[in-house]
Order: sequence, then C-alpha cells, then structure tokens
Amino acid sequence: MSSATLMASLAVLISLICVTLASGAAGVRIELTRIHSGPGVTASQFVRDALRRDMLRHDARRRLAASDDGMVSAPTKMYSSILGEYMMALAVGTPPVSYPAIVDTGSDLIWTQCAPCSDQCFNQPTPLYNPANSTTPLSMCEVAPAPGCSCPYNQTYGTGWTAGVQGTETFTFGSSPADQTRIRGIAFGCSNASSDDFKGSSGARGSWGWAGATTSTLLLGTSASLDGAGVGSTPFVTSPSTALDNYYYLNLTGISLGTTALSIPPDAFTLNADGGGGLVIDSGTTITALVDSAYQQVRAAVVSLVTLHTKDGSESELDLCFALPSPTSAPPDMPSMTLHFDGADMVLPPESYMITYTDNSQWCLAMQNQTSGMLPSILGNYQQQNMHILYDVRKEMLSFAPAKCSMF
Repeated sequence: MSSATLMASLAVLISLICVTLASGAAGVRIELTRIHSGPGVTASQFVRDALRRDMLRHDARRRLAASDDGMVSAPTKMYSSILGEYMMALAVGTPPVSYPAIVDTGSDLIWTQCAPCSDQCFNQPTPLYNPANSTTPLSMCEVAPAPGCSCPYNQTYGTGWTAGVQGTETFTFGSSPADQTRIRGIAFGCSNASSDDFKGSSGARGSWGWAGATTSTLLLGTSASLDGAGVGSTPFVTSPSTALDNYYYLNLTGISLGTTALSIPPDAFTLNADGGGGLVIDSGTTITALVDSAYQQVRAAVVSLVTLHTKDGSESELDLCFALPSPTSAPPDMPSMTLHFDGADMVLPPESYMITYTDNSQWCLAMQNQTSGMLPSILGNYQQQNMHILYDVRKEMLSFAPAKCSMF
C-alpha cells in the first residue's frame, strides 16, 4: 500500500468510542493492521523511518504549541516509507463507501477527500467521497462546531496539511457483516485541498506490501469493556492550553527498572499552566520520548545492567545501542520497566522497551530524549504493544492490562 493510500484514508480517533457508546449500539469489533513498511525494507530502515516520522510529529506539535491561535502554517516534508501505524477499515455514507483508516489518538479530526475536489488534491486509489451520492448526509456545517472552532478547517500534521469543510454523515464500523454497526451523525471533514507532499508520493493500491504486518483488534462500545484482575486505571489530565487540548494527557509520577525506583525529579512530568510539559499517550507515535531529566535516568539504569559494548548512536539513530556478539545471539536478560501512573502501574517487559535490529547486530533502548520544554513527553505505541488499552472518554479514564493482542 502506498503512502498516498494511507493519507487518502481517514484520520480516526479513539474518541469515536464516545459516539458509539452514546448511540446505544452493540459493541463493534474491528481488525487493526500494523503497517511496518514496504517490501524489502529492513528492520533498521523501519526504525529510522519511524523515528523520522516521530520527529515530524514532534515538530508539528512544537509549532502548534508556539502559536497563539492554534493555527499552523509551515512547509513540511513527508517520508513516504510509512505514515500510519495502525490501520482499520470503515465506510462512509449510504450506500457505504469503504476507506482504509488511520487510528490516531494524537489527531482531532476525521477527514477524507471529497468530490468535487480542487486541482490541489492528491491522487488516491479509492473513490473520492461524494456527498451527492449518499442518501444519508446532513448539510455541511449543520453539526455544531466545538468551542473555538469553525466549520471550515485547515489541519496541519507533521507530514502535510489538508483543508475543507466539516459536515456529518453515517459511518459503518466492523470487520465483518456480522459485526457491522451503522452510526448516524458523526462529524467529519470533507477535504477539497491538500498539500503537494501527499500528491507527490501517490501510487496505485498494492504498490507497497505490508511487510511483516501483524493484526490486532479495535473494540468500540460495549465490546471495549475492561475489568477483572490485573487491570489498572488512571485518569486523563486536562491540558490548560487550548492548542494542545486534543491530546490524552496522563499523570506519570515515576519510573522503576526492576525493583529500583529511578531518581527522577518529582516535577519531571508535571503539566505546566502554559500547556508545556506533561505526558501524553499517542497511538500515532512509535517511540516513547521522555523529558531529559527522566530519560537520562532511564538510560543510565539500562547501561548499569548491560555488560555489552555500546554502539555509536549515529548508525542506529537511537541514542543507546549495544553490540550483540552475533546475529544469532540472544539479548541478555533484563528486568521489567514499570511506569507509575496516578493510581496504577504499567509494567513493560524488556521487549517493550528494548528493540533488536540492524540484522540482529544491535540491541537498543526504544526511547528518545525529549529536550524541548514546550513539548510533552510521549508514550508511543512500541511501548503499548501487547497491552489491552481502554479509552473511557465518558469517565475520562485510561485503563490497561497485559494481553496477547495477536490472539485477542
């Protein structure tokens, strides 16, 4: 699948759970596919591409945090090897028109390109959504805009921008006919212009493979319940900045490696009055980024436990890497890492914070140093693997428990 195919898809939010719950519909089960990269792309290239894409997302957040009105306009570049991390299928309108969709908790607009579209739209293999062909659309802008927003939009990402007008439509969710549920009145964006970055990297469906793709499950509505032994819950924290209030902030109070609590300053993850700092959980960021005072403690703790020789970080693009004796060598045993949240602990096994790549010759800490005081720390999706995570947007609560997601 080409990167244009990914961007031709909708940007989908976990907050859709709120819509499903409010509708009273039965639970919905949707298959997710994690896009690793194109055919022939090595694990090393995947990590480099993911880090570059994360950097673009961080840059976009930095510009957004620095703007007074929340509107951003800046030249951007798209790295075409990967864009979306988790993909799902959904359909818009009546009759339903299916689109591949990016599940991204770090974006706040559901959108797709609509007909008629200007000459600035990028090519896509799926048909443009045409409101005139649907028997269920409501008038554009009939949906009440959120405070501080207007019906026209200009959405900027780390990988480009898109512009159009908001409307509402009927969406169909579910991976199979037996699981499908139709929800009316979902607000979404009809884009009629997008940056040339998307257009320049367009291609036909199937020109990229889903190398090493693995599947998981997205549950909406009643299916998304999570209870029982081993479940931890922590409240979302509201950002004081309207420019960043679409992110899911959490109160991280500390980190332990094994039984050792790291000497991280108490205010390392404090969300400041100006919107700076804090920590967000994001499905669209791959590698966790920690504020410098916390990252240095994690780095030092890992170094103290590993006797392998360190490698130059410039080769791997990760800051801390160790040289494995041979491609068949197993990494040394490491303790679990525990993220201490307000009211709950999230335990990460070694494979969720260390990564082996470069033809199995390096073993690296899958975390980055967040040196910008304007940006929050970010809990990325690599650290969320094999975790059942529930976003309860009604109760403003995140719940989680260990799970074998490929078997879910």
